[in-house]
Amino acid sequence: MTVFVRDLRPGVPSDPEGFVRVRRLALPYVLFTPESVRHVIARIHPDAHYRALVAEEDGEVIGTAQVSVAHESTEPGQGYVNVYVHPGRTGRGAGRLLLETGEAHLASVGATRSHSWVLDTPGNRAFAERRGYAPGHTAHFLRRDLTTGDLPALPATPPGVELRTAADFADDPRPVFALDAETASDEPSAVTMSYSDYEAWLEETWEHPLLDRELTVVCVADGRPVAFTAARTDGATRYVTAMTGTARSHRGRGLAKLAKAHSLHRARAAGVTEAFTGNDATNGPMLAVNKWLGYETCATEVQYVRELG
Repeated sequence: MTVFVRDLRPGVPSDPEGFVRVRRLALPYVLFTPESVRHVIARIHPDAHYRALVAEEDGEVIGTAQVSVAHESTEPGQGYVNVYVHPGRTGRGAGRLLLETGEAHLASVGATRSHSWVLDTPGNRAFAERRGYAPGHTAHFLRRDLTTGDLPALPATPPGVELRTAADFADDPRPVFALDAETASDEPSAVTMSYSDYEAWLEETWEHPLLDRELTVVCVADGRPVAFTAARTDGATRYVTAMTGTARSHRGRGLAKLAKAHSLHRARAAGVTEAFTGNDATNGPMLAVNKWLGYETCATEVQYVRELG
């Protein structure tokens, strides 16, 4: 059968459902729901030139790609093409077609460099390298089974620190945005970001349908958020920490560990059975926190890059 690539149709239920099915099989460490897929398409900033692509064969979605420009990068021209194919439908050309379509789109909107996260397996790495991509940053996916074993006891909350949730900032989330923007700019990455668009953050992040504000824990000191862990859930039993960070002025005090521990305890109490998190391979302190919480590495990915000619 012929494989062809097209844009995902958010109004056709089988398209977001097919996208989620492929991602769940190929990348089970990240949460996607049909609602979250539609949310990104509808809410992402126009300057991202975002496209959600699907590869279709005989009426079935067998591959997916997310393509966007990193419009808030400190270095212009950075783009992303992240391709994932149904594990049982590889070898049909879907990955190649998705990548070529994504690269052509990036080039058409002025991007000069394509970044692509690739699962660290021989086949996936060979696929990227045959197409001119060079390896860069490495990151780990970690998993914690919340149905077995005890969680470590909650650390003591330091004097002057108060624990809140994102729900407590529903009337004015700007302080949370300020902390998120500061910590994201320091996150290890091949693409350095600088976030300043509060309205875009509200649309894309604060209103994201998977954000669980009750499980997102914020440490407050001196009247402002100084550390947090952002939790997303699928509305059932799966949970992921999408971002964890501490303000530069308060690092080294164990606040990220405190926030993550409280969030994970609350998640288990809420009925979550499976927790995931991500970790840059060079971030030793956070790797230590996650190991202490009982997370185990379940997969590794490599960020590949190539120049677009």
